[in-house]
Amino acid sequence: MNQIKEGILYVVATPIGNLGDITLRALEILKSVDMILCEDTRVTRKLLDRYEIKVPVMSYHQHSKIGKIDEIVSRLKNGENMALVTDAGTPGVSDPGNILVKEVISEGVKVIPIPGASAIGALISVAGIDMQKFVFLGFPPHKKGRQTFFKEAMEFKYPVMYYDSPHRLLKNLELLKELGFEKNIIVGRELTKMFEEVVRGNADEIIEYFSRKEKIKGELVVILN
Repeated sequence: MNQIKEGILYVVATPIGNLGDITLRALEILKSVDMILCEDTRVTRKLLDRYEIKVPVMSYHQHSKIGKIDEIVSRLKNGENMALVTDAGTPGVSDPGNILVKEVISEGVKVIPIPGASAIGALISVAGIDMQKFVFLGFPPHKKGRQTFFKEAMEFKYPVMYYDSPHRLLKNLELLKELGFEKNIIVGRELTKMFEEVVRGNADEIIEYFSRKEKIKGELVVILN
């Protein structure tokens, strides 16, 4: 009796905005797997439709229960190949992809990274400052621990990067100002998209710039330098 060859979990980076920012290798993998695991199937469908990829999709996100992980592991061990994608960027960076990868590895299933677009890398490339060493802190807490988050961020001797949301950007910049942060700030908004912009200045200047906007939209990456 032939033993079933276990499948592979591919962790595939997808575009952070512009759908053209996907690698040839990523497209090959997405076309070849048996199933694509998505943070939001509706978002991923836009990418798959763009490149005429007809592979079935399954939702996997931060609210997925352990039963979903068990099902994925079982299917991988039964020989299915799967691709894990997030709505934008690389799974495992500020999303629950690392939880699934940990479980899959613990079961002895092979995991292969398929790298690609990154909001962090994109902003670093145009920052114009020394980023040989930096600290990445993910998203600041919404409420509890927010002040502690920014106090700690100010203590690092290297540039600090974090993600922010349009609803909390100004509030967080005001908090930095209250805490006495006087260094420069770089904000990347809507990177790779039509209204992409990189704004540089101190807290007062950044606050003044974004306060003039009727509404702040899109994803944001911030560097404290």
